[in-house]
Amino acid sequence: MNLAMFQAMSRVLPHAVVVCTASGRVVAANPATTRTVDTLRPEAELADLVLDPADLFRRMAQWARSGSPLPGVMTVRDSAGVPVRLRCHGGRATWWKGPEPAVQLHLSRLDVSDRFVALSQRVSLLNQQMAYRHAIAQQRDQLLRAEQRARARMQRLYRLTAALAAAATLTDVCDAVYKCAPQALDAADVTLELHPRRIVPSLGPADTLPVTTAPWVDLDRLHTAPVSAPAYEAEQRLPLETEGVTLGTLVIHYAPGAEQDAEHTVAIGQQIAQAVRRAGLFEHEHRLAERLQRSLLPNLPSVEGLDIAGGYAPGTQLVDVGGDWYDVHILDGETVGLTIGDIAGHGIAEATAMAQTTTVLRSIARRSGTRPPAVLAELNDFLGTYHHGLMATACYAAYDRRTRTLRYSRAGHPPPLLIHADGSSRYLEGALAPPLGPVPFTDYPQAETTVPTGTTLVFYTDGLIERRGQSLDVGLAQLLQTARSTAGLDAEGICSLMLHQQPDTEMPDDRALLAVQFPSSSAG
Repeated sequence: MNLAMFQAMSRVLPHAVVVCTASGRVVAANPATTRTVDTLRPEAELADLVLDPADLFRRMAQWARSGSPLPGVMTVRDSAGVPVRLRCHGGRATWWKGPEPAVQLHLSRLDVSDRFVALSQRVSLLNQQMAYRHAIAQQRDQLLRAEQRARARMQRLYRLTAALAAAATLTDVCDAVYKCAPQALDAADVTLELHPRRIVPSLGPADTLPVTTAPWVDLDRLHTAPVSAPAYEAEQRLPLETEGVTLGTLVIHYAPGAEQDAEHTVAIGQQIAQAVRRAGLFEHEHRLAERLQRSLLPNLPSVEGLDIAGGYAPGTQLVDVGGDWYDVHILDGETVGLTIGDIAGHGIAEATAMAQTTTVLRSIARRSGTRPPAVLAELNDFLGTYHHGLMATACYAAYDRRTRTLRYSRAGHPPPLLIHADGSSRYLEGALAPPLGPVPFTDYPQAETTVPTGTTLVFYTDGLIERRGQSLDVGLAQLLQTARSTAGLDAEGICSLMLHQQPDTEMPDDRALLAVQFPSSSAG
């Protein structure tokens, strides 16, 4: 290759290429060289252009002896006298045939290269930042999804906890478990297998749970058929234990691929076991209170010419004995005393006061039973003297079988209901006075009415007409509606109908009822 060929070949190169002699004289330069530094032209002396000629000649000597390009750096002034730093790769130009050796240099400006390096570094840093931000976004999304799953699980657990806390009876607890436990456990379905005799202590040898269709598998009865459930791939049997007693088993049915959390499952099982235990104790206390309450109520005497029946039902949420009473007093051959009342409150004190009141009332009725105002006045004195602070409502009536006349007085008590044979009815709303107990009061009014044949007189306590969230007027209207269905029923049937007129309605208080039917064949 000669100089002309070099110039032809280097003309198209994008970077600067210079051929100079070992003494530093520029022999040839391609067009890119003048664009890089305008002073590097043929016939130019590098010693006049560089800032450090001694370093230049040392490097030139190295490059002249090297057959391979060696790196280096030199600073050259441009036409304006501005120093320009150049990165060099130089080596002996073996093709050169001149009188002294020549060196071929490949040059690039360091400031441009630095900017490229800086740009490359910035691009690399930007890529790293983008990758980091992408990783952070993915991690944030994962955390967000995990938080959403945890929040949803907590909401499902809260629904189960709230349902169990609101459940009073064993059936309520089972309903809450079947409704809320599958979602809380991320399961497809659950089944309860219980030992009712361990959960609800027995009140006697013949005592049984008043549940006809149990919503659980009864482990105490071998003939009880298990609750049918679809076949699932995964099933877990979790013992329900509390206070050292195994109450049964929670059978958890998982759908295919479901993830099981052992710690979460055990915690839910403990909640269910505690709710089952609490419901069992509640039902035991409720039944015990009901049995005690019934033992305090009298066995009604048989009265010729009258069909008499009494009834009692406890409130759905009560576990204490109450103060409801009713009684029938045979005063003489023709007069019958009828009474019903309610000591305000629930508990042993109220039940004791009720038992004492009915005992005293029997004594009062023997003396003054034909005069209802006198009976209530004496009863008011008794409560005010021996049960200070207690309050009671009462209704006392005296029925004369010869004249069919009913005389009655009320102390804050709901009006008796007179039901005709065709189901039409009306309330006996007269003779109302303040309740017994807190206020000394002797002037009780009296009202009287003639009782037609074939009618039924119903005395009741306010629990029969009370509804949660409704006024007593609504309850009184509903009782009138129920009375239309009593045609053809005897006193016992009327008691049963009215005590359970709305079986699905939550009754907040005890209900006592006394029904007296006056057949057409009675004396008169």
